[in-house]
Formats: sequence, C-alpha cells, structure tokens
Amino acid sequence: MPNDRTTRSRRALRLALGTAMCLAISFGLGWAIPMVAPVLGLFVLASMNRPVPLKAGVGLALVLLLTTGSGLLLIPFLRYYWLGGVMLTGLLLFLAFRYGLGGGNNLVSTFLAAGLTMISAAGTADFTLAVTVIGALVKGLLLAVAVLALVHSVFPDPPGTAPPPVAPRPPASEAAWMALRATLVVLPAYLLALSDPAGYMPIIMKAVGLGRQSCTTARGAARELIGSTLLGGLLAILLWSALSLFVHLWMFFLWTLLCVMLAGRRLYGLRPTRHPPSFWLNALVTMVILLGQSVEDSAAGKDVYTAFAVRLGLFLAVTLYACLMLRLLDDRGRVSPRVT
Repeated sequence: MPNDRTTRSRRALRLALGTAMCLAISFGLGWAIPMVAPVLGLFVLASMNRPVPLKAGVGLALVLLLTTGSGLLLIPFLRYYWLGGVMLTGLLLFLAFRYGLGGGNNLVSTFLAAGLTMISAAGTADFTLAVTVIGALVKGLLLAVAVLALVHSVFPDPPGTAPPPVAPRPPASEAAWMALRATLVVLPAYLLALSDPAGYMPIIMKAVGLGRQSCTTARGAARELIGSTLLGGLLAILLWSALSLFVHLWMFFLWTLLCVMLAGRRLYGLRPTRHPPSFWLNALVTMVILLGQSVEDSAAGKDVYTAFAVRLGLFLAVTLYACLMLRLLDDRGRVSPRVT
C-alpha cells in the first residue's frame, strides 16, 4: 500500500503547480479575462485525481462549449422580455445545480451555471463580449486539462493508490432544496451584473463558487463561507504587497505557487485544521479572482486600491446574502418533511 501522506503531498504539489501555470500562461499570453483559466484550473485540479485522456478532454471542452453556448439563447429573452428571461435563467440554474447533486458531473454543473449567467449577462450589453466569455471559458478549460496531464506526469500518484471515495448522493427532496438554495445565492449577483456585465463579471464568478459551495447540509456552512471569503481577501492583499516588491510575471507565478501550496497542504489534510477542504478551495478561488482583477486594473491604469475595496465589499455582501439563504432554506428544508 502506498503511503497516504506521500499521495496527499503530491496532490498538493499538483494543485499548486497547476494553478500557478494556468495563471502564468493566461496572463502571459494576454488572454481575455485571464483569471478564468486559474479559477477553472483550481476546480479541475481539486476535483480530478487522474489525468484526463485526450479524447475525453476534447469531449469535455465540446460539452462546455455547448452548455455555455446555451447562455446565448437567453439573450433575446433578457433584452425584450426581461422578467421572463430572468425567471428562465433561474429555472435553468436550478436544473444545473440539481443535475450535479443528482449524481451528474459536478464540473459540468459548475460550468453550465457559470455559462448561463456570465454569457447571458455579457450578451445583454454586447454580443461580442458574450463570445469573448465563451472563448475564455473554453480556452481556460483546455488549458486546465492540459496542465492536469502535465503535473500528473511530474508528480504522479504512487502505484496502487486507490481512487478517492465517491461522495454520497443526497436524497431527492433534500437535493431539490440544496439546488434551490444555490440558485437563490447566484441570482442577486446575476441581477447586479446585468447593469454592468464587464464590471461585475468577477461577482458572478464568486457567486457561482458560493452556490457550488452552498450545496452542503453542514450547519457551519455560513461561517465557512464568510471565513473563506475573508481569508481569500487577506491572501490577495498579501500577494499583491509581495508582488509590488518586484513586478514580473515569474514572480506572479512563484508567489501564487507558494500561496496555493501552503493552502493546499491544509486542503489535503497535511496540516490538519478544523476547516473542511471546501473552505480552502473557496479561499483560493476568492484570492485568484481578486488578485487577477487587481492586476488587470493596474495594467489598465485604474485605481487598484479603490477598485479592490469595492470588489471585496461586494464579495462580502454576496457572501452574507448566501449565508442568509443557507440559514433560511436549511431550516425550511428540515421542517417541511415533518409537516408532510
């Protein structure tokens, strides 16, 4: 039997190296919305402990292209029948989260939720922007899959490593409440983004991550959401301060590598904490979004510190709202079955 600690150490190294590579490549090549690639890389690397075969990777990219492209179909409804378009988006979000909770592929569920919201919101302002978002998502996923294969070749699991246990599937009635809860977490950020899609795109990404994380019945989930968001903001501030000492793409890569490695040790239980893995993953996602957007603001000549403060405040507002939904619907979901 392989050493369990060795296996978890290699997975933490793969997470750190893969995320840093996705970030360096997307920013180095000047991709549109470059922070999408490392965010998708975090989800892919944390969710998959096996490299994806080439055929399966291309198939996953095609699935993403089709699912995210469905957001384009919502644009006419949102432009000419606003209320009906929002209600239809909410229904499709519910079905996307319900698909993941019902035993479907969680990555596809997350990509579908992101595509429905980001692309349809972008399309209400400019169809070209919607196409740009689709390109960013597809390129980000292809890069994440390629990096996943590369880091597995560098840090493979020891021979004989057992696959991770499959998470238990919640009962149908409970899964419906959890999907509704996740949908209500995402919708306010989506409505906000409809007023300025380009400016509020990071808020949608954060809300989709919160919706994904809220698909849990843990009573401490509200504290977990707030704590991980605050930690992600603190990590972004620390990395921005460190990066300002010597501004270079390689330093961006190295600081991200170090930060994700330290958090990854806790995510995989090498440094045991009282927080679950989802806490550390959400903190890293928050850090990447905030830090990546600050780098883009700096390159565009904007006031980085004001924009960061506003964005972090919005992140916390969305998180507090998510906590409210967790509290209200979790209590409701526990009471309803007894009444019936």
